[in-house]
Amino acid sequence: IYHGYVSEASPVGTSVATNDSLSTPLAIIALDNDVEEVRIKTYRTRDPQLQFSLDSYSNVFSMSATGIRRYLTLVQPLDRETQDSYTFTLIASDGVQQSTPVTVTVKVLDANDNTPTFANVSYNVNLFTDMMPGETVLQLSAVDSDAGLNGQVTYRILAGAQGHFLIGNSTGVITVAPGVELTVGRSYALTIEAMDNGPAPHRRSSITTVYIEVLPPNNQSPPHFPLQQYNLEISEAMRTGATLLNLQAVDRERDPITYKIHSGDPHGHFALHSGYLVLDKPLDRESLDYYTLVVTASDGQPDGTSTAMVNIVVTDVNDNDPLFDSSLPVNLTVTEEQDHAYVGRVKATDPDLGASGQVHYRLVNHQQLFSINATGAIRTALPLDREVKGHYFLIVEAWDGAVDPRRSRLTLSVTVLDVDDNSPIFTQQTYNANLPENSPKDTVILQLKAIDADLSSNLTYRIRVEGADQEIVELFHVDPVTGELSVLKVLDYEALTDSEPTYTFTVEASDREGTMPPGLASVTVRIMVSDMNDFSPVFSQSVYRGMVAPNAIKGTIVTTVMADDSDPVGTPAGLVRYKVDQEAYPYSASIFDVEEQSGHVITRVNLNEEPNLKFSLVVVAYDDGEPVKENTTLVEITVLQPSVIPVFTKEEYRFPPVSEEAAVGTPVGVIMAAAVNQTIVYSIIDGNQGGVFALNETTGAISTAKPLDFEANSSYVLKVEADSMRVVSSNLRAPSKTNTAKVVIDIQDENDHPPVFTRPLYIGGVAEDAKTFTSVLQVQAVDKDTGNYSSMIYRLIIPPQAGKDTKDSKNGFVIEPYSGVVKTAIMYRNMRRSYFKFEVVATDNYGQGHSSKAEIVVSVVNQLDMQVVVSNVPPTYVEKNKDNILERYVEDQIPGAKVVVETIGPHRHGDGMEQEDYTKSDLMIYAIDPLTNRAVSRQELYKFIDGKLLDINKEFQPFLPPGGRILEIRTPEVVTSVKKAVQAVGYTEGALLALAVIIIICCVPAILIVIITYRQRQAECAKTARIQMALPKGKPGGGTANNLYEELGDNFLVGQKCL
Repeated sequence: IYHGYVSEASPVGTSVATNDSLSTPLAIIALDNDVEEVRIKTYRTRDPQLQFSLDSYSNVFSMSATGIRRYLTLVQPLDRETQDSYTFTLIASDGVQQSTPVTVTVKVLDANDNTPTFANVSYNVNLFTDMMPGETVLQLSAVDSDAGLNGQVTYRILAGAQGHFLIGNSTGVITVAPGVELTVGRSYALTIEAMDNGPAPHRRSSITTVYIEVLPPNNQSPPHFPLQQYNLEISEAMRTGATLLNLQAVDRERDPITYKIHSGDPHGHFALHSGYLVLDKPLDRESLDYYTLVVTASDGQPDGTSTAMVNIVVTDVNDNDPLFDSSLPVNLTVTEEQDHAYVGRVKATDPDLGASGQVHYRLVNHQQLFSINATGAIRTALPLDREVKGHYFLIVEAWDGAVDPRRSRLTLSVTVLDVDDNSPIFTQQTYNANLPENSPKDTVILQLKAIDADLSSNLTYRIRVEGADQEIVELFHVDPVTGELSVLKVLDYEALTDSEPTYTFTVEASDREGTMPPGLASVTVRIMVSDMNDFSPVFSQSVYRGMVAPNAIKGTIVTTVMADDSDPVGTPAGLVRYKVDQEAYPYSASIFDVEEQSGHVITRVNLNEEPNLKFSLVVVAYDDGEPVKENTTLVEITVLQPSVIPVFTKEEYRFPPVSEEAAVGTPVGVIMAAAVNQTIVYSIIDGNQGGVFALNETTGAISTAKPLDFEANSSYVLKVEADSMRVVSSNLRAPSKTNTAKVVIDIQDENDHPPVFTRPLYIGGVAEDAKTFTSVLQVQAVDKDTGNYSSMIYRLIIPPQAGKDTKDSKNGFVIEPYSGVVKTAIMYRNMRRSYFKFEVVATDNYGQGHSSKAEIVVSVVNQLDMQVVVSNVPPTYVEKNKDNILERYVEDQIPGAKVVVETIGPHRHGDGMEQEDYTKSDLMIYAIDPLTNRAVSRQELYKFIDGKLLDINKEFQPFLPPGGRILEIRTPEVVTSVKKAVQAVGYTEGALLALAVIIIICCVPAILIVIITYRQRQAECAKTARIQMALPKGKPGGGTANNLYEELGDNFLVGQKCL
């Protein structure tokens, strides 16, 4: 939102200002992302050449035509008294797209351009000699439409008062002066001036004359209004019955006064009650916004009536909704495939004043497809496709500019007009059809269908002749209008040479009236001649028999039927399915069923039948050939005596766990069932996937049949069944509640898997100044076994150092046996760039079982190998997420490199790095190269990370809080301080050389200086030595630096001594 100010006295061409002092013009800036921006020192950019448009008041204001900053200027003079503010919306456009509208409010500042004006040029007043000093003679009122001091009026008597009358300078009330006695016959002509309080040079004034006649005392004087003219502003929302103004007059004789509205209120909106003006009916500013009432006060005597004038201005409230122009069409059309095409226009008006009467528009729906500008013109935002959608109901909303706006909506019907821009498309990518042999000539094989999305299309179908086999044209025909494909000859499957005779050809559909190419579509048609269904299914038995327990549960398999079909395998005619003939034996069909695919005859319900009953069931076998052929068989089902159905001793058997290392054939347990005078046969009917277990059908003994694996399956649940030999000998089964049981077999875990380390090589680092028992890294091994078999004991195998007695040598590291944490066991001073390589062993079962090994490499480092990563994230947060940062970017340069975090702390800054900032963090890291087993140089580490800061910050945003990022990569402060110390030592050497020259010249006088300087030199050497001793030394040999000075390049200090 932009706010501007302009004086009503400003000439045409004046720019709108940003403040009421009018010192700075209001600049409105709009940028286009399509235009390249160039920033030079301060913010500047190329002119995007945008066009600005105002939704209203374009006759009052205009925008400058060019530049990044555009300015509003006056097109015509303003009058604050007519309108004191302007609110409108501004839109920038590059000719293709428009910006979001912004609101601009311009306040008009007052100029002293109005003169105080009296209602009358002169006034006549009759006074009586009995008027008392201080009594009101007349109240004058001059109106100044200006605001503030410019509209504040001051009154004074210029001439004619003769000292007998006074006037209130702010009220305009003329009174009789103190001590004055009026004389009959005297007359006065008072010249009264009304002046505003604007700036002194620009004040404006006017005058009027009050003629006063002094009369003898009158016992019948008319009532007297305090004012001759009243001015009043009333909101049109004022409630009826509200008291608006006190118009009570004064009668000298105290006679009763009657009040009346004489004129100016034709519709009776106002009433007078005992001298009070009251609102009697609701007001409507839009109907009438100004009333001039003439009111009278009468005491009933002749000439006992006086009048006063009441000027009433009705002010506006936002009580009207924007109203759409009904004369504009609401049924609109637009042609498809046109960008920014004109659709139509709406217009709404609001009779309210100011911002409440300013109308704005927006689209409620389909904003991505249509746009509306400030004038109500509607265009397409992108090309429309009638074939996607041919009609839209577009809802336009109009609202006024009030703080709490009122709204109206209008629904437009937009029809998208068609252009011929589509080719025909077949409804299928390919057409496949089976043509039964011996089909009559002209048999319709299939219906080809192509669709043209355009409204006016006339499609024609034909078989493509070019490149096609002539036999196709002789065998098949397509109707050019309907697209029906028919056969022209009778085909015999057996007479065809191919094993699977198929005809493939192309059919085309063309739009004969299409105007936009291409207007042609094609599709592949594949016709397969099929053999007819020559054979019916044949059952293997004419009668099937089954037995069932009297209390068999639902789903129990009674018997199985089987039928074969001699038609070719894999064809629909050779596929056999089963169903029950419901009409042959209805009761049997209600309690028994047959599975469609398998042919299992099963119980449909839980049985409760009498023993020895027999049921007959007709089962139908049918194929899917054309036509369908079927056959039937009879199934006889006998309900067994309960005595011949074995009963298990338990409903569930649970045996001791079986070791997963048990040999094949190991006994698991024995199940047992009993029946009266029956030989029992046992079987496993479910749960033995893979045949892991075997069941002796005679004894009920269960044993392992295959090797077991606890990790693959830790428990088995078998379902077993016991049947009498009578039932089994009939190749039948009779499951029931009593002759089935559950067997639970748990597998016992054994220590048959060795531990496996999470990685074959662990890389870590340790600082030269690390204390004993500092944690270096943690190893971990996992074991597929459970319990103690997966519990580890860790130990280290550290080879002795070359050239040292193994009895006297001390291992450099130890490991916590249960956690796998490797810790330091010695001090590593002066061992920088050394490394230790040793093995770790993990043994399961708390050290009593299998073992595995892994390698550990630990490199000795100091701060010369480190960089500090500074981030704007607190240290506690970095501590939680440190493993998610940086390592991959080092591995991109050195495969397998290990990034080690040395310390995490608050950001140190200031002189001497003594100040700490806990809102930021310093992360000190180094990296170890797996090829050399030594730390990557500090300079290389800096290049690897600093060059990728943007990518690192972007990739690790999910691991950081909002706004979190890495700020910089810097050198540790100890390295920086050593650089400064080296420079200081170098300056001392130069000073000593200069002193030596002075000694030669000055000789004896310089001896004292030399002695003093010598002592200072010794002190500085001692300081340098202390610095060297405080810093870690490098490993001798191999061309590596021996201390920090050498690493920094100041080798000239090496070998110098302090004498």
